[in-house]
Amino acid sequence: MKIIKEIDALQSIADYYRATFKTIGFVPTMGFLHDGHVSLILNARKDSDIVVVSIFVNPTQFGPNEDFEKYPRDFLRDFHICKSSGVDYVFLPERNTVYPENFLTEVKVKSITDRLEGKFRPGHFTGVATIVNKLVNIVKPHYLYVGQKDAQQAVVLRKMAEDLNLDLKVKVCETMREETKLAMSSRNSYLTKEEKSEASVLYEALTEGKKMINDYKVTDANAVMKFIENFIKRKSKNLILQYLAITDNYLMQEIEDLKNYEGEVVISLAAYLGKTRLIDNIIFSYK
Repeated sequence: MKIIKEIDALQSIADYYRATFKTIGFVPTMGFLHDGHVSLILNARKDSDIVVVSIFVNPTQFGPNEDFEKYPRDFLRDFHICKSSGVDYVFLPERNTVYPENFLTEVKVKSITDRLEGKFRPGHFTGVATIVNKLVNIVKPHYLYVGQKDAQQAVVLRKMAEDLNLDLKVKVCETMREETKLAMSSRNSYLTKEEKSEASVLYEALTEGKKMINDYKVTDANAVMKFIENFIKRKSKNLILQYLAITDNYLMQEIEDLKNYEGEVVISLAAYLGKTRLIDNIIFSYK
């Protein structure tokens, strides 16, 4: 496994592998890797000849009052995880390499990014789309791996790839969960053991919402959301919902009535447990 810090060096490596008909799988991360990241790496390892992981805490996707400065970082730990998972190259750029002086360009995916996460984190997805587009132009992968936990992010990146004719396929891999069923996240390190147990209510509530739709044939999305909200309130004194939505999985448009709907359904939510913000979702086919 090699660590690359310079853009030109990695682009030359990518050019070589493409010229020799090798496939490149890419996993973009902000580090502090966990089993969710490992599952993405293993999927890339299965599909690709060469696996590249980037580790870069991207400042442009954090809001002014968010946790950029205290976001967990531990490169030595990340190094060993990448090496043991079969990564070929780790891209570890400096901030001024990624965003040099007078950097003026942004990539914005409209409409999808104005709601849900985008409503509460303005500018977040522009930061995500910009950095991923930049990284893709550096790594030149055939496959880009992202997790379903960040459902809206996955939709944004798929749409960006489609609209900009990026020469790659976005592969969305299932959410990995802790023993409590809490979705794995680097920010889980902020939680105590007791808080992790309490936060597991979120996935339990999402699962019950899915049952209402699939098993009990409830088609009124507002009724399902009300049930989920009340379920969380009954089970937890400390979880505070920020948003809850039932949408499609293409443009994240809200579904009010499922009677005439056919396709993938995503129930998404964000909640606070103390100062820690958690997101989760459940995805399933309907009809």
